[in-house]
Amino acid sequence: REPPEAALRATIASMQEAAEEHDTDALFEPIAEDFAGSEGMDRTAFRRYVTLVGMRHKALGVSVGPLDMKLYGDRATVNFTAAVTGGAGGLLPKQGQVYEVDTGWRLEDGDWKLISAKWTAQL
Repeated sequence: REPPEAALRATIASMQEAAEEHDTDALFEPIAEDFAGSEGMDRTAFRRYVTLVGMRHKALGVSVGPLDMKLYGDRATVNFTAAVTGGAGGLLPKQGQVYEVDTGWRLEDGDWKLISAKWTAQL
């Protein structure tokens, strides 16, 4: 069994990969039903937002900076920067933005679930 920190890091890495591959189902697997996001977004609204971004950009890139992780038993916070790029799939992305991301996590039946996320554009 993976240590909690390693399991959480693996969950975040799998979400990053799913986002880049436009695999919304895999991306939302670790997102809790009671998720709360920026601007009052619930899980359904966040899924719509992610779907729209995916439809706008054939190619998506997500680069996650160092994870500032704090574990509190079956809860955790993870803060990081994320550079997100999108475009038609050419050599250079058409759009890009860097976000400061603050997340909250809960351990459920051995799996980490994302319960909150706040992202702020930095550029």
